[in-house]
Amino acid sequence: MTANVGVLLSGCGFLDGSEITEAVLTLLALDQQGATAICMAPRGPQAAVVDHARGEPVTGAARDVLTEAARIARGRIRDLADVKAAELDALVLPGGFGAAKNLCDFATKGAAATPQPQVARLLREMHAAGKPIGAICIAPALVAAVFGRSLAPTLTVGADGEAAAAIVAMGARHRPSPVTECVVDARNRIVTTPAYMYDTRPADVAIGIGKLVTAVLAMLPAGAGKVAR
Repeated sequence: MTANVGVLLSGCGFLDGSEITEAVLTLLALDQQGATAICMAPRGPQAAVVDHARGEPVTGAARDVLTEAARIARGRIRDLADVKAAELDALVLPGGFGAAKNLCDFATKGAAATPQPQVARLLREMHAAGKPIGAICIAPALVAAVFGRSLAPTLTVGADGEAAAAIVAMGARHRPSPVTECVVDARNRIVTTPAYMYDTRPADVAIGIGKLVTAVLAMLPAGAGKVAR
C-alpha cells in the first residue's frame, strides 16, 4: 500500500514562496521511500513578490500562490481548499519565506502570527486524525502558530535565536538541532528539521529532510508507505 503524503507549498522561490531545494528534496525523499506526493497550495495573492536576483521587493507585482507553486509540482497541484485530511496519510511542509508570508504572517507578526485559514483547517484535521506532520526550515513557526498554545509541541528551527524565541512565545518548545538531524515529537506526531535555517550545503539539507521523511513515514500504520519495487 502506497502512502499518500501531502506536500504543502507556498509559492516558488525562497524569498517569497517555497524554498525550491527543500521542496524538491522532500519530493525526492518521498519518492525514494515509496510514498506518493500530493502537492497543494492555497489559491490567492502572495504577500509579496521579490526579485531573487536583487533580493528586493517588486512593487506593483502580483502573483498567485498556487500558480507559482505549480512550477515546482510540474503542474500537478491541488487547491488546498479542496484537500481533506481523509485523503492523506501524512503532511509535509517545506520552508521558504512563503511559509512565513503566505501560509501565515509570522514574517511580519512574529509570535502574534495567525495561520491562513485553510492551512490551519488542514493541519488541525491531520492532528485530529492522528496523522503525522513534518515541517522544514521556518515552517515549524507555522506549526507553532496553529498548535503552540493547545499542544505545546517540541519543534526545531535549528539554533536558538529570534525565530526560536518566537516559537516558545507561541507556547511551543524549541530544541536546537544540527541541519543533518530532525526532532521527533512522538506525542504530537510532529517532526521538524532546520534545513536552510543554516547557511549550509544542499547535501546536508538533503540528509535532514531524508531523516524527517523517514520519521514521518515510520509513524504510519503498519503496511502504509510500503511499495513493492
